[in-house]
Amino acid sequence: MAPLLCLGACGSATMGAVGAPSASAKWVGPPVMLPDGSTVTTAIYYGPWACSAAWMQRCERKCGYEGHTLRGCIWLADIKGDWQGRFLGIFPAEGGTRVAITACCCDYATTDGRALRRIWNNAREGFRTTWAEEFGAWPSSAGGEMWPGHHVRDLFHGGHPTARNNVLPVPRDVHETYNTAYPQCYAGDPRWKTVGPDRPYAD
Repeated sequence: MAPLLCLGACGSATMGAVGAPSASAKWVGPPVMLPDGSTVTTAIYYGPWACSAAWMQRCERKCGYEGHTLRGCIWLADIKGDWQGRFLGIFPAEGGTRVAITACCCDYATTDGRALRRIWNNAREGFRTTWAEEFGAWPSSAGGEMWPGHHVRDLFHGGHPTARNNVLPVPRDVHETYNTAYPQCYAGDPRWKTVGPDRPYAD
């Protein structure tokens, strides 16, 4: 999760219209210095998009392993890390990786989302503070409003309210779009059951 959480340092965000082949928003962080002197620059591209074949299969396996059936898959975001440094300490080198953040809409039983929401509400400021101590300031809008923390596995279906790998900083407009997509996905809406492209956005 380190490449994801390094997004908390100062950076920039751009917003656009939802719809492939584009991202609804893009956040770019600053170069982060590593102990060996190399740097990693992280960008996050926000959907939602229909899952690619690989991510759909990954969700099918996850649901099946837990004894559930997959109802749909939402590709929430893509995280890109660009590394620059020196190979063998001498030769300039660079590399990169991408990590997909997906929501697997398994046929989970619903829970008391309100109770879990209260836990998150009570822990949110402390969560952001702890997160910031390790990774930098929690992302905020140009006006200083903190971005919502989106639960990848939503609270209404048993998502952990404060697990670090279940909370993703998301621009408010995108978060509202996610909240519309989740009920559709759990209801088996064809958009979230249909396999999408491997790259639904342009850098």
